Amino acid sequence: MEVLNPRVRLVWVVSALTSATFLGLGVVAAGRFVLGYGDWVGVAVGTAVLALGVVFALLRYRVWRFEVRDDDLYLERGVLTRVNTVVPFVRVQHVDTQRGPVERAVGLASVVVYTAGSRGADVTIPGLTPDRADALQEKLRRLAIESERESDAV
Repeated sequence: MEVLNPRVRLVWVVSALTSATFLGLGVVAAGRFVLGYGDWVGVAVGTAVLALGVVFALLRYRVWRFEVRDDDLYLERGVLTRVNTVVPFVRVQHVDTQRGPVERAVGLASVVVYTAGSRGADVTIPGLTPDRADALQEKLRRLAIESERESDAV
């Protein structure tokens, strides 16, 4: 099974830092203007959320795996709830690569696999180098086309 690039931990930590900052500022504002307590509560909440986010990012990296198999894409992920996903190539509609600002800053990309079926059935594989993401996108596209041809022939 293939693992993610270790730099994805930095992307996830930056996401946790952003969440912690906004939550901490919200608690500071609520404490100062509505509830009348000191700023220390917001700082404590922001620090706690950041610490949990960093731990979560490190644990998330340890369990994230994926594999391109003969007929499907298989993913294992999840910290509290483990999720194993099998995406048959015949269900793949299209495949995108994406690079957010933090991903671009650390030299990473993600691959998004859109599937036929229910809403929200897309699968994202984060933490890939841009070259690996492009190669994976092309491989999944090719396998989806081959799978569609095989199912039409039957």
